[in-house]
Amino acid sequence: MRVRVKLFATLRHYAPSAAIGLPFEVDLTEGATVADLIRHLSLPDEELKMVYVNARARPEDWRLQPDDEIGIFPPIGGG
Repeated sequence: MRVRVKLFATLRHYAPSAAIGLPFEVDLTEGATVADLIRHLSLPDEELKMVYVNARARPEDWRLQPDDEIGIFPPIGGG
């Protein structure tokens, strides 16, 4: 199944060929979860804060569906 992914802020360097601000497509097996996607993209857990599926925050055990759009955000710091 194919999903669309947007990596935000510092996570963008994990998909260097993706256009800035645009989702890129990822092929996963049917029944894949958010955690499966994170592993597929080799994203380190310590760099992740929130995952949104179709604009709603979802846990890592959430089952993805074809054509879902996933936004993955790192912790945000400021001062």
